[in-house]
Amino acid sequence: MTQRIGIYPGTFDPITLGHADIIRRGSKLVDKLILGVTTNPSKNPMFSTEERFAMVEREVAALGLANVEVVGFNALLVKFAQAQNANVIIRGLRAVADFEYEYQMAGMNQQLDDDIETIFLMADVSLQPIASKLVKEIALYGGDITPFVSKAVCEEVIARVEELGRKGDY
Repeated sequence: MTQRIGIYPGTFDPITLGHADIIRRGSKLVDKLILGVTTNPSKNPMFSTEERFAMVEREVAALGLANVEVVGFNALLVKFAQAQNANVIIRGLRAVADFEYEYQMAGMNQQLDDDIETIFLMADVSLQPIASKLVKEIALYGGDITPFVSKAVCEEVIARVEELGRKGDY
């Protein structure tokens, strides 16, 4: 039987408890789960690729999942999946708005390689509102991000906000 290798791609800027939930659950569906830490300059990253890679590696180690590996990439997702011999792409969904975009991407990926299946996992209900973009915005305006990220990630985000300068009047 062929080994099931899954890719869970993302910018992970920063990695959230929602990401950790998808990692935990996704790792049960495949023999090996590769977290593809990618670049996406349009998302205005708070952390460099190297910083995000290290952050994700640390968070994965804390989860204690033996079948999860972290790999950086800067390529078309299907090409990356092919290079990793992956046959599954795992995507997390928070809301209906996510589905429309992810459905379109899954269709395009299927056109590029119909041997790679896309699996959608709904985030745990308590974690559905969490988005990295919102975590950064809350932190930049001095809000509490502890419900959304691990303690270590929270400390890194707060340190980065101190470097960048907090926004807002209050």
